[in-house]
Amino acid sequence: MRRDLMDILVCPVTKSGLTLEVTREDDGEILEGTLTCEEGHVYPIEEGIPNLLPPDLREAIDGPQAASTS
Repeated sequence: MRRDLMDILVCPVTKSGLTLEVTREDDGEILEGTLTCEEGHVYPIEEGIPNLLPPDLREAIDGPQAASTS
């Protein structure tokens, strides 16, 4: 994910801005990290792809363990 995407990304639940926390970056590309909204919803970034599914949908698709990481 590129940092300039932060200008257009919002929380899909609250429509508020997101705060970026990077845990792994390579050549300006964010590979691992999290996006967190003001209400506390957390969205993972894995392999450079932000997963902006709301936590309840992530749990329905991936099981309870997926939502517990948020």
